[in-house]
Amino acid sequence: MRHFALAGLLLCSLASAQTGSWTLRDCIDYAIEHNITIKQNSINVQQRELDLNTAKGRRLPSLGASASENLSFGRGLTADNTYANTNTTSTSFSLGTDIPVFQGFSISNGIKLSMLDLAAATKDLEKAKDDIRVAVAQAYVEILYTQELEQVARRQVQTDSLQLERLKAMNINGKASSADVAAQQATLAQSRLSLTQASNNRAIAILDLTQLLELPFPEGFSVVCPDPADLEPTLLLNPEDIYAEAVEVKSSILAEKLRLDYTATAIKKAKGAYLPSLSLSGGLGSNFYTSSGYEHKTFGEQLKNNFSQYIGLSLSIPIFSRFSTRNSVKSAELSHTNQELQLENTKKSLYKEIQQAYYNAVASQTRQESSREAASSAGKAFELTKEKYENGKANITEYNDSKNRYLEAESTYLQARYECLYQTRLLDFYRGKDIEF
Repeated sequence: MRHFALAGLLLCSLASAQTGSWTLRDCIDYAIEHNITIKQNSINVQQRELDLNTAKGRRLPSLGASASENLSFGRGLTADNTYANTNTTSTSFSLGTDIPVFQGFSISNGIKLSMLDLAAATKDLEKAKDDIRVAVAQAYVEILYTQELEQVARRQVQTDSLQLERLKAMNINGKASSADVAAQQATLAQSRLSLTQASNNRAIAILDLTQLLELPFPEGFSVVCPDPADLEPTLLLNPEDIYAEAVEVKSSILAEKLRLDYTATAIKKAKGAYLPSLSLSGGLGSNFYTSSGYEHKTFGEQLKNNFSQYIGLSLSIPIFSRFSTRNSVKSAELSHTNQELQLENTKKSLYKEIQQAYYNAVASQTRQESSREAASSAGKAFELTKEKYENGKANITEYNDSKNRYLEAESTYLQARYECLYQTRLLDFYRGKDIEF
């Protein structure tokens, strides 16, 4: 077992020395910056910011200007109440404003809704980042696992090749049969097939991670192996304690809480339609008029003489809206109730995820320890069988059977070790900590 463990450490050292090797932190930071899903969520946040700006703008007065020019030809009624053919022109200018004084709290509640919507979208963005962090960590661990298996398979090919050469020499000297040589050739072929499969699994694992990172191609990509000390089991907290921390910090829960506040504010806004609304308006205007056959003052004089101003208040009192307001309030209340259920459902899902992660972590720690012992025992058994085989007390079939049991135990241990690493770090992540190893 010792030489396989040393091989794994050697592989990690070589990967770290390569130019362009990525740490887990490098991968997570790059994915967050370049992942398409996160970019889409970021655009959604920007849209909510614009909505908030629009909602705040409703407090401001409106201001508009207009100008018109009218021409009239043909027979028409004159000032002395007779009909005549005349040509008239009319030019008018106006500048007006409308100021909302009270709109049943619609504006203030609309601003609150936009602020809550923005906050929820921001939490959705954080959740998308959290999902990417978990996915990247899982893909990263898969690379670590598959590259160690590849190294084990590569060393096994070397061992079987040397064993085949040894048997061929022994066959020439009459100390091994042709059947032994043929059996070892079959064993070597199987080892090479296992190496091919292990190499392919590593390539697929790298491809999965590079796609998460939105890299154009996987060639030349490598990861930095963690310190072996970080692969040891860690003390696990009670899942109830983990959940108590997670429910206060996880973006998925915080987003649903904000949406619950949103629906509560939406009820207030809907009820505001029962209240009267008051607006203030004012404006300036003037006009210029000409008619053929009649004298008229100059353009400037008419604009000065016809200059007018106005100011007014408009009060609107809702009396009966065909049940529209009542139904809007009931609809908002139903949305609030539904969001309460959605929040509870999200909490239940989080609780289930933590419980599953906890049980997986406990099982992986147990499996890691038992597989470590099994691999150690299988390694010792293989060394004894190897010694017997070299002394002529065991045949090649017994030798290969013992070796295969050892390889299977070693592979099981590697899988359990990295599964334990991922599951324990995942529990820390639920508590709001970064995934690091």
